Amino acid sequence: MGVRTKALRHPVARVVAALGAAVLLASCGSGGEGGEQPAGALQGRGEVTFATGKDTSGNMQKLVDQWNSSHPDEKVRIIELPESADAQRQQMVQNAQVKSDAYTILNLDVVWTAEFAANRWVVELPADQFGVDKFLEPAIKTAQYRDKLYAAPAYSDGGLLYYRKDLLDAAGAKPPTTWAELISTCQAVRASQPAIGCYAGQFEKYEGLTVNFDEAVHSAGGEVVDSTGKPVVDSPEAKAGLDALVTAFQQGIIPEKAITYKEEEGRRAFQAGELLFHRQWPYQWNLAGKTDGSSQVAGKFDVAPLPGLNGPGSSTLGGHNLAISAFGKNQATALDFIKFFVGEEAQRSNLLATSQAPTLASLYDDEELIAKFPYLPTLKASILSAKPRPQAVRYGDVTTAVQEAAYAALTGTKTSEQALKDLQAKLQELIK
Repeated sequence: MGVRTKALRHPVARVVAALGAAVLLASCGSGGEGGEQPAGALQGRGEVTFATGKDTSGNMQKLVDQWNSSHPDEKVRIIELPESADAQRQQMVQNAQVKSDAYTILNLDVVWTAEFAANRWVVELPADQFGVDKFLEPAIKTAQYRDKLYAAPAYSDGGLLYYRKDLLDAAGAKPPTTWAELISTCQAVRASQPAIGCYAGQFEKYEGLTVNFDEAVHSAGGEVVDSTGKPVVDSPEAKAGLDALVTAFQQGIIPEKAITYKEEEGRRAFQAGELLFHRQWPYQWNLAGKTDGSSQVAGKFDVAPLPGLNGPGSSTLGGHNLAISAFGKNQATALDFIKFFVGEEAQRSNLLATSQAPTLASLYDDEELIAKFPYLPTLKASILSAKPRPQAVRYGDVTTAVQEAAYAALTGTKTSEQALKDLQAKLQELIK
C-alpha cells in the first residue's frame, strides 16, 4: 500500500516518510539516479519490457499485441514472473538492486509503491497526464508516495464472498453477513452435501495470508496498526478475529488442505464444486462462470460482501499499479504504454475479459457493464471501504512477520495469544 496523502498528517506516518527520506539519502551512494529526474522528463523510445505476474486470462497479451500492432518501433514484451506475489516482489527488488535494465515497466502490488519509490527503484510519473481525479480515490492513493505519483492504478481489488447460490437456495438460506451465520449455513447445506468444504481463503504463507489475516482482524473490530501507524495487533479484538480462523481449521469448517491455498488453488477448488464459500478477488467471476467444461459451478454461484465476526466484514484493499523502473531504457515509450493500459478502453476490455476490478470510477456506473457484472456495486463498496495493509517502507519485513505469526497460529505451532504478542513486538521494531 502506498503511503496515503491523509496518512502523512499522522505523526507516525511522518516518521515513516522520514524513514523513506533516510532510505533516499542512503541510496544516494549506491545509485538510483532514475528517481531524481523530474516528472515528465522521461526520455527514450524503443522496445520495452513489462514485468508482471501470470497473465491468467490472456487479455494482457491481447492488449500488448494491440499496442504493438500500432507501435511497431516501440514494442512491449511481457516478462512473466512467478505466480506468488512474494516471489514477484523478490525478483523485482533483486533486479533493482543490481540496477538491471531487464525490466522497464513493473506491475506492482499496491502495497509496494512506497518501498519502490523510497528506494528510487521507480521514477515519478507526470500526474497531470493521468487525470488522477478519474480514478477511485483508494486506488489512486496507492500509487502515490509523499504526495507524488509514482505509478498508475491498473487494477483495483476488493475481497468478495463467493457462494454456491444453488445450494443456499435449496437450503432456504441467504448469504451470511456474520461468521456465525456462515458456519450455521454450511452445517445446513452439509446435511445433503456432506462432502463439500465450508469455506476457504488464501492461507499459504505468502502475501495472501497477510491479506486474509488483516481481514479477519479488521472484521472482528481490531486493527494491525492504528490510525497513527502504531502497531496495536495484540488486542482482544485481533485475537477474536484470528481465533475464528484457527477454530475453523480445527473444526474442519476450513478444509485442512486449504492451508496450502493461494488464489489459484482455491479458485480451482471452488470451480470443482469442492467449496460452499470462498473468499476471493473479482477475477474469479469470469473463470468460475465459464461454460466450456472448466468450471462445475457455472451459473450456480453469486457473490456477497465478506462476513465479519459480529456484522459485515471488511476487505483488505488490493490491486496493482504500473510503474517505470528507474533503470529501464526507453522510458518515454513506457509512459505512453502505461497511459494506454490504464485508459478507459483497456480497462473496459480487462473487465469484460477477466472480471478484474477497474480503477476508473466511471466504469462502475456503466449500466451495460452492471448488466453483465451485477456485483459491480458490491465491489465498488468493498473497495471504497477496504482497509489498507500496514504502510511501511520496510513492507517486505512487515508482511513476513505477519505471515509467520498467522501461519504459526493456524498450524498450531503457537497459540493465537502468543502469535499476536510476538507479532506486536516485531512490528514495533519494524515500524518506528
